[in-house]
Amino acid sequence: MGQVSDWTERHRPVTERQLEGNEVQRRKIRKWLDDWQSGTPSKKALLLVGPPGVGKTSVARAIAADMGWNVIELNASDARNAAAIRKAATQGSTHRSLFHDPNLKNQRTLILLDEVDHLSGGLRAVNQEKLEKAMMGDEIGGKEITFSGDSGGKAELLRLLDATMQPVILACNEEMGLWGKGSTWRSTRDRFSKHLQKINFERASDEALRRIAKRVLREEKIEFDDSAVEELVKANPGDLRALVRDLQVVCVDKEVKLTTDTIRMQIAAGQRDISIEVFPGLDTLYRSRTAEEASSISRSIDKSPDDLMNWVHWNNASLFTDPKGIVRGAHSLAQANKMFYGRFLNTAHRSTYWCSNLSALSASIANPTSLSGRIFPSYPNYLRRGSSYTRPTIIDRLASTCGANKSTVREEMMPILSVLLSAEGKVGDASDFSISLSLGFTAEEHASLAGLPLSRRSTKDLIANYNESQINLLEKRDDIQPLPLIEQQPIEQVEEDKLVEEKVPGQTKLF
Repeated sequence: MGQVSDWTERHRPVTERQLEGNEVQRRKIRKWLDDWQSGTPSKKALLLVGPPGVGKTSVARAIAADMGWNVIELNASDARNAAAIRKAATQGSTHRSLFHDPNLKNQRTLILLDEVDHLSGGLRAVNQEKLEKAMMGDEIGGKEITFSGDSGGKAELLRLLDATMQPVILACNEEMGLWGKGSTWRSTRDRFSKHLQKINFERASDEALRRIAKRVLREEKIEFDDSAVEELVKANPGDLRALVRDLQVVCVDKEVKLTTDTIRMQIAAGQRDISIEVFPGLDTLYRSRTAEEASSISRSIDKSPDDLMNWVHWNNASLFTDPKGIVRGAHSLAQANKMFYGRFLNTAHRSTYWCSNLSALSASIANPTSLSGRIFPSYPNYLRRGSSYTRPTIIDRLASTCGANKSTVREEMMPILSVLLSAEGKVGDASDFSISLSLGFTAEEHASLAGLPLSRRSTKDLIANYNESQINLLEKRDDIQPLPLIEQQPIEQVEEDKLVEEKVPGQTKLF
């Protein structure tokens, strides 16, 4: 057999000794797999979460290989509907492998499902009779029974985690993709979490990248300058897979020594688009001290310009320690907002570009005090579709009352209302019911807008006071006596009387 042409597969680690980076995470995986040798752990599956190319599946494969275990793997390129998962994974997890060696003690089969965040659909199970027939290859009317897309995939995956007698590892880039982004995502997360131990992977360090690059170059018998490796590492965001692919591209001619100039030419010819997750991206953005650095980072964060503006607006007040910095940031954001909406008025205006740049500046150099230590940016509450004060009933009521669309209500009206009614802010007053009563909110909706947990005793007292105020308001409206109706005459009679009043003396009415 010829050599593998793809270097990422050719140089994939086959033993734990070849792994780089995420040492703490590897120790957790090794301990969990060791627990399987002595029995069944309380959590029968792992969920590996992290950006692409950091070695999540490579770690699982390498450790399993060291333990002499077989691996059953499914990824996004395979069919992952209910029938495919049950046939490939569920059956393998509840039975011994065909390659099981009875002389080896505690031998297991590792079930590895990659990119589960791209597994679409809900938790509704498919028809079991149809599922059995599809697995047996039965036909109806001459056509094979099949499932389209990922039909029943999540439900079967949940069944796999519940019934498995073998270790299961799931890998994904973004866990919310697995839970789903609808209103039931918390319920889905809780049902999966009963079986899962989550491990977060981080991007590889520069030192790990250097070691991998040098190992690959030596195995390919390619001469190189250390400065060339440094240049390649400097241009890499911590993506191991991307590093090996870049090496394969620049080393097409193996007879030529790899130099710094070669790397720089490759970088200039085609810089890879890098998308950084929002939380680590914001961490870097808030620490930047130059406009150029902040603008570059903002364009890499996986958020649109208007979303980034919302994230920065939400986090400035909590992360900035200097009030003047908050004011400066607010002025920049106000300009960013004007720039962004300018795109509707002038298509030649680079509104999105300026909006993104101004948002970045308001998050970084607007603050005169450099941030030190670990920072904790948070998700903007008013963007959470499932949060308490964005309940569909509140959104629907405001949209119908004000004649605005739901997106406008959620992004523009809800933040203002939440501040005015917040029980914790300096401006808001949760005990002032006037706004909520005028808009027709229920007591529970008012408490949700104020950000109060409904289970708290003080909240229940507030709800009781609100209901009493609502009853008093209705009684006052009932006490107001309507004005007596003025008896109206027919239009013809009114006009006739008008003519009589305006009649000139001596004039005779003929008709």
